[in-house]
Order: sequence, then C-alpha cells, then structure tokens
Amino acid sequence: MEAIRKHTGLAVPLNMSNIDTDQIIPKQFLTRIERTGFGQFLFFNWRLDEDGNKRPEFSLNQPKYENASILITGENFGSGSSREHAPWSLLDYGFKIIIAPSFADIFYNNSFKNGLVPIEIEKKQVEDWLKEAEEGILELTVNLEEKKIKNEQTNLEIDFEMPEYRRQNIMNGWDEIALTLKVEDKISEYEKSAF
Repeated sequence: MEAIRKHTGLAVPLNMSNIDTDQIIPKQFLTRIERTGFGQFLFFNWRLDEDGNKRPEFSLNQPKYENASILITGENFGSGSSREHAPWSLLDYGFKIIIAPSFADIFYNNSFKNGLVPIEIEKKQVEDWLKEAEEGILELTVNLEEKKIKNEQTNLEIDFEMPEYRRQNIMNGWDEIALTLKVEDKISEYEKSAF
C-alpha cells in the first residue's frame, strides 16, 4: 500500500448524496479477484451511455478534470453493499482522497484498508468546494501529518479529524498484512513454543 503523508491534487465534484457501491462499481464487474483493472468501470452507468460512449455532462468525462486525484462528493458516500471493489475502482481510476460530509461505515473502513483516504468535513465546506470544483480549478493539499486541508487558490486551511490508528497506517503505507509482518518474530516464537 502506498504511503500518503501529504498530497496535492485537482478536485473533481460529484454533487450527489447517498452514492452506493453499485453505482461506484456495478455488480457485473465483480467477477475478478485482482485489485487492479477496475478503474475503467468506475461509475460505469453514469460515465457511459448504452452504446459505450462517454456522457459529456458527467464530471469525470470533462477534460478539465483529467488527472484529478481528489473526489468531492455528498453525504453517505459508499452506502449499500460491502464490496471492497468500490475503493479498488476509485484507486485504480486515480483517486487518492475522497472528501465528503459522511461515509457509509463499511466503505469508510474498506477505504483505509486499501490505501484510499476518506476525509469527513462539515457539509457547508463541502458545498463551497463543490461549487469551486465545478469551475475545474480547485486544487487542494491534504496534509495527513498536520490533519489539515489547504485550498491552494485561496490559501484557506481547515482542520479535519481521523482515527489515529487509520492515519498512522495510511502515512506509513501499512495494510493489515504489513502490520502482521511487523510482529513476525513474535508469531514465529509462539508457533515454536505452541507446537
């Protein structure tokens, strides 16, 4: 998992609430077990029409958001089924940070476990940034060490909270396997004594 301590990126708006995991990655694409290759299916039914053509009105299809790495969206993002493919598809598409007023619990935890950073901030600030992002010029710097987000255009800086355990894991690039390997010697010691 990639360590993220500080990230600056272009923000793309997705001004909707209650976006569920079936919209993030539709069920017909869940047949693979690798973590890669899912970005092409992200928001599939919203990005593409029935003939497979890009819908120009959808924000992710607009040229001004090319290479955006921060998604700003509405309340209760990631609701619905617990599919881990949702954070996989967002990461594979190129997103590193998701900012919303709230997240569904399972999606929130799955994101951290896979290296995607979900950040909750107050609804009014999200609404302001959604408006700015619609112009295609909102660049934010997320500093996990200081727990701050800075708007690079206005220099506005806000604080955010995050579970410390999750923050440390993201900053150090530790997934659950890496955390287990940190105590490999103790595991080996136990195995020798127990068997």
